[in-house]
Amino acid sequence: MSTWVAFFVLAALAVGSALGLVLRRNPIHGALFLVVNLGSVAGLYLMLGAEFLAAAQVIVYAGAIMVLFVFAIMVLIPGKEETGPDPRRAVRLLAPPLGALLCLLLAFVVARGTGAPAGAAPPAPATLGALGRLLFTRYLFPFELTSVLLLAAMVGVLLLARKRGS
Repeated sequence: MSTWVAFFVLAALAVGSALGLVLRRNPIHGALFLVVNLGSVAGLYLMLGAEFLAAAQVIVYAGAIMVLFVFAIMVLIPGKEETGPDPRRAVRLLAPPLGALLCLLLAFVVARGTGAPAGAAPPAPATLGALGRLLFTRYLFPFELTSVLLLAAMVGVLLLARKRGS
């Protein structure tokens, strides 16, 4: 029963943060919603027993890729200086307790060692070596294509951020 509760909490968090990402006008807020979405997907991976995918999701996507996105946003869209009192201070004060609650929920799921919900097919067991062989044989082209696209995005941001006179 608790596995289902954890699943529905993570699923609601993933859907809610995806909606926040799409509906936000401020690009930095959208990027933060994307970090929450990637974190909740990592939690779903943990529930499926795919610890490596969850760690890769957090390290690669929520870490490295989001730093690149936020850098591009901040370079291309200079922000305005915020002055005056924060109108959403009360809502923002709820973020740390809700984050702590989510961390406790994830710790509970990991500690129980529960896999997929009852009735679902268990994921195929895969070792890190098997995953590496697949990544560098069958999926080598998409893997390299992604790295080239990220490199092109970084070069594009630098070119767009460069001043016209220099």
